[in-house]
Amino acid sequence: MVDLAYVIAGSEATGGAGIQADLRTFQELGAFGLGTVTCIVSFDPANDWGHRFFPVPPEVIAQQVEAATAAYDLDVVKIGMLGTPATIEVVAEGLRRQPWRHVVLDPVLICKGQEPGAALDTDNALREHVVPLATVVTPNLFETRALSGMETIETVEQLTEAARRIQQLGPRYVVAKGGVELPGEDAVDVLVDGDEVTVLRTPKVGRERVAGAGCTLAAAITAELAKGAEVGAAVARAKDFVTAGIEGRVSGRAPFEVVRQGA
Repeated sequence: MVDLAYVIAGSEATGGAGIQADLRTFQELGAFGLGTVTCIVSFDPANDWGHRFFPVPPEVIAQQVEAATAAYDLDVVKIGMLGTPATIEVVAEGLRRQPWRHVVLDPVLICKGQEPGAALDTDNALREHVVPLATVVTPNLFETRALSGMETIETVEQLTEAARRIQQLGPRYVVAKGGVELPGEDAVDVLVDGDEVTVLRTPKVGRERVAGAGCTLAAAITAELAKGAEVGAAVARAKDFVTAGIEGRVSGRAPFEVVRQGA
């Protein structure tokens, strides 16, 4: 039996994040990965490594989703960077066409490379059309504050409260990630499932964020769910996988380091 893991996300040209990181994660964890590309992001080395953003036309995204879901019986999908309201609407429409055992949403909010007004429109569309369809949502600290409406999150208790508020938007499970930005010596994530709260801690690996960590965590959860794991076990396995990837991170000429999946 082959365990299938599907991802709908953007392409990131340096390979540190996006669908490249997702598919490597699926492969490392023993799932057969396939993916739909929603946008192309490339950094500009001549302009302080700023983001360059190109959205894939919605009709091309729809065709990719149509092909993937016709070719295989897919029931677990990860949603990554979408980037525009039009993309969000076409992806949401594609998701609604069939039942899913799990929809894992890495809620990329502000899209770097967009004008502020367009970015806000994208954020609002994601909240309206995709968050309610998700079974598992994995926001980082910035996204947790934005989705929960809490301006300050500095403790595990506040992180838990924020996760509960996000749960009210529709998803059953919320994995709120404190990461290196939450005060303390540990990288703390909180999994909320109804009234049950699980706190996952590992010692912080450095003090700077490592590119691709969020993509990899959500992809690892997706792969484990595709293989039949329960959500709690999938999240715990994913956190160990990401921690190892951060410890074995890759450096290059870019001003950031990236997670090495399977390190």
